[in-house]
Amino acid sequence: METKQPNTSLYRTVWRWHFYAGIIFAPLLIILAVTGSIYLFKPQIEQVLYQDYQEVVPRGDKIQPSQQFEKVKELYPDAVVTKYHPGESASRSSEVSITSNDESLTIFIDPYTGKSIGELNDEDRIMDKIEEIHGELMAGTLGDRIVELAACWAVVLIVSGLYLWYPKKKQSLSGILFPRMNKGKNILRRDLHAVPAFWISAGMLFLIMTGLPWSGFWGSNFQSIATNSGSGYPPSIWTGSAPTSSIKTKDIADVPWAAENLDVPISDIQGFIPLSIEDVVMIANREGMHPSYSINVPTEADGVYTLSAFPPKAQDEATIHIDQYSGAVLADYRYDHYGLVGKIVAWGITLHKGTQFGLINQLFSLLICLGIMLVAFSGFYLWWKRKPQKGLGAPKAPQIKNMKSFLFLLIGLGFLFPLVGLSLIVVWLIDWFIIKRISAVKKFLNA
Repeated sequence: METKQPNTSLYRTVWRWHFYAGIIFAPLLIILAVTGSIYLFKPQIEQVLYQDYQEVVPRGDKIQPSQQFEKVKELYPDAVVTKYHPGESASRSSEVSITSNDESLTIFIDPYTGKSIGELNDEDRIMDKIEEIHGELMAGTLGDRIVELAACWAVVLIVSGLYLWYPKKKQSLSGILFPRMNKGKNILRRDLHAVPAFWISAGMLFLIMTGLPWSGFWGSNFQSIATNSGSGYPPSIWTGSAPTSSIKTKDIADVPWAAENLDVPISDIQGFIPLSIEDVVMIANREGMHPSYSINVPTEADGVYTLSAFPPKAQDEATIHIDQYSGAVLADYRYDHYGLVGKIVAWGITLHKGTQFGLINQLFSLLICLGIMLVAFSGFYLWWKRKPQKGLGAPKAPQIKNMKSFLFLLIGLGFLFPLVGLSLIVVWLIDWFIIKRISAVKKFLNA
């Protein structure tokens, strides 16, 4: 026999909102968990997929980067070089990114011979597709907002789920910390949803909060607040006066999160000859850039070389702007320059991606993702077995006058996550003026 649940207005309200949030957003959370599980192992997967492109046999000295550019120009005469990645090790190929015929291509070059090993259309990279599904469901801005909404509502699911899980009276640890295996199928189904949900709740909340800085609405506003507050850029990153440019670094290059809103300086075009790519590589080595760095090549006369590194560990991140004529380092923004918020987000991102602590980090995050899938599927199964033949089987709506404490909680969540606040108003109106009224009409007609 299943344990009778408390019949308080607050409990039924929390249960009702938990129910609706689960029905609507659990499928999206499954998609995020599946794609996230795959993306965690991006380094290993790409090493297998593109091994023939990325691995080379060291044989003497490497040819100059400018010679590699010339080889690319021979293959693609009309191409514009946009980025250069020297390679992290002696056995790694160089990557030259170009735009040609309105396509973005990456050309893999053997740095010892200058020969092209192969090319990839950036739109065909499998892991980029996985990332696009994970971040925006391959639906652009609309998909980004849907993913953000699902992630924010997952917080509501966690908070409401913990309230429902929390024991209302003294009882043994069974059914709380581990499932009850001998209390019947109904009890076991409930425990297989509630107990794993408790164990993964902290990890799930961590993945949500470390993923939100990437989101288009919440993340952009959070980033603006962090940049414009005391966590902005210290004067020490600039050589000379800080620029008054309206162009942000994220508009010209892929850079670490903390540097995305960094103003782009301009090069002094008076009387100088542009630097060679060899000079820029030499500057990068001199400045101690992490071997994972890439060089974004300027396309405008007053543009700058932008060097960015996305290393596995947050503390090795760096973003540098270099005058394309004089070679002066105009801005050097490193982890040590980040404000507190920037450092926390940088760590959160590398932990979220599973790179900060290597394989252990990947496996731990994978367990959380698998737990999310288990909880989502078990929740659906629990609902399917409980629901009546007709109707959703949602908990009955209590009187609004008895829900003040929960209302304050929802208002707080809505303030913290604006998209949740907007959707709460919509859901509340639908629940109060439509669903509840339809149920009342049906009850009246069946009387």
